[in-house]
Amino acid sequence: MNTRYDVVIVGGGMVGATIACALGNSNLSVAVLEHAYPKAFESDQPNDLRVSAISVASENILKMVGAWEGILSRRSCPYRRMKVWEADEVKAATEFVSDHIGHEYLGHIVENRVIQLALLERLKAFDNIDLICPAKVEEIDYSPGSSLIRLDDEREIIGRLLIAADGGDSKVRQAAGIGVTKWDYEQFALVASVTTNYPQQDITWQQFTPTGPLAFLPLSGENASLVWYNTPDNVKRLMQLDDDQFMQELTATFPDTLGSLDKLLMRGYFPLRRQHAQEYVLEGLALAGDSAHMINPLAGQGVNIGLLDAASLAEVILKAARTGEDITELELLKEYEQQRRQHNLLMMQTMDAFYRIFSNQIGPLKLIRNIGLGLAERVTPAKNKVTRFAMGLEGPLPALARLEEI
Repeated sequence: MNTRYDVVIVGGGMVGATIACALGNSNLSVAVLEHAYPKAFESDQPNDLRVSAISVASENILKMVGAWEGILSRRSCPYRRMKVWEADEVKAATEFVSDHIGHEYLGHIVENRVIQLALLERLKAFDNIDLICPAKVEEIDYSPGSSLIRLDDEREIIGRLLIAADGGDSKVRQAAGIGVTKWDYEQFALVASVTTNYPQQDITWQQFTPTGPLAFLPLSGENASLVWYNTPDNVKRLMQLDDDQFMQELTATFPDTLGSLDKLLMRGYFPLRRQHAQEYVLEGLALAGDSAHMINPLAGQGVNIGLLDAASLAEVILKAARTGEDITELELLKEYEQQRRQHNLLMMQTMDAFYRIFSNQIGPLKLIRNIGLGLAERVTPAKNKVTRFAMGLEGPLPALARLEEI
């Protein structure tokens, strides 16, 4: 195994593996360090709890790096409609439909593990990439142009450019001394994987309630993922119920449009927080995905903005490699930060605004919200623009997201 690389990516999840695949077949030597290989996929396995709504822009990125076929060959669910309401599903709801803007679908719901498996499988096709897995990082010594990563088995990896794709509690970010601005939402998201008595669905919906949204994400066949946002105390109470009691609570709380549930497969929860790194880059170092930002999952955009990070960062690195520039130069890496930071901040602020507006139960504001949702259903140009925004097709996009070579 080599010990020195042009690029070392710490984290082989969806974002880190996408960056690596985008650098495949380049003249750069790349190492990807991943703590454990995901469990192999079997078609008869129940759906995982952690799923993502993959936008069309993210699909384009995954196509360009050669991983999309691996996702479709396993398991995914396209959705063509998205509905949002608060008090009245009939009179004060907005429904976004892909047909209205000439697209076959709005996106796909895919298990995170399926995406990661397809990407790691794709990595094996590139001679310039080493996947080092399992790899438990013991120590990181950040040094511009020559960062050292020591593993728990005493192996040492040195990289000219160090990329952090190791999540919200990033060891790389901490080793580089980059601070974060963060706060908790004082809310948990409880996720339940269930089977319903409906056949395959093509709609994802979200109802806003005083304690937080209730969301439905369709999965393959009669399966679905339910997300229940609530206070930490209430989520912990729900998690302590037995399966029958929990199903009764689901049925009593979720709207009638859910229909009846046949079986609870699994459940879990995670706390919600917002976090933004004070810098995305230093000389010889770049942050991407959750290591750079964590966002309220209200609209399911966390993975999508992470994949846009991956595409933008790869684009900057490959351009420098082709023109003979030093990929560790701070000014060069700042191009990536400039492309992504403002877009990510706007997305975070937008999700915060939604969270705060729909968490407020003041009577007049609640009335305005419902009037607004009803009006939005009737204003076609604005609704179509929001639809394109949700699909990741609004605003500046990296070349990979436009299905262009970089």
